[in-house]
Amino acid sequence: MSMLSVFNIAGRAQPAGIEGVIVNAIDRFLTTQTQGLPGRVSTRIGSLDPRTQLSPCTSVEAFLPNGARLWGRTTAGVRCNTPPGWTVFVPVTITVISNYLIATHPLAPNQTLQATDVTLTSGDLASLPAGIITDVSQLAGKSLRNSIAAGQPIRSDQLISPLVIRQGQAVKLVSQGAGFAVSADGTALSNAAEGQVAQVRAGNGQTVSGIARQGGVVEIGY
Repeated sequence: MSMLSVFNIAGRAQPAGIEGVIVNAIDRFLTTQTQGLPGRVSTRIGSLDPRTQLSPCTSVEAFLPNGARLWGRTTAGVRCNTPPGWTVFVPVTITVISNYLIATHPLAPNQTLQATDVTLTSGDLASLPAGIITDVSQLAGKSLRNSIAAGQPIRSDQLISPLVIRQGQAVKLVSQGAGFAVSADGTALSNAAEGQVAQVRAGNGQTVSGIARQGGVVEIGY
């Protein structure tokens, strides 16, 4: 594979010929695929080495290679769908500038987060760990799994959702299926947050598993 140099597609004229076709295909692909990312997205696309020889193509398709991601330094592919056909891989850099939350002071494990515990800052999310929290509403009612130093970003995997089912609590088992719905009383055998699996002892002594919901409800699907 030929070496590639990097240029910013937004900052200079687009190349002509087959390289222009490749860059345009990648640009359109990235514009579509990154629409759901938060913040301001910009991309830098590699240019083909002048020694690269590719036949003209009337039908090209950009794609994301297996294992690549639409985030940070990554790779995009372009294939020619007309004979004789070819495929090239081009390095791209995707920058996502957005607000995200950092701790205003040291935070302790099991601490329930308040709005005063965090503040917004701005930066490239692609250079940060995955799961960075970008909205304070995502912290509502949640506590910390581990300590966080002042100035550190808040990640989703550091958060613990509030329990909606507690061990020993009386719960309502709700069973639903095609054309029927049945409810029964039971006792929770484990703690569970919303959407987690809860173990319940039914009135007949049988242990069943279901999905914890608000209001002491455990859903059992069939």
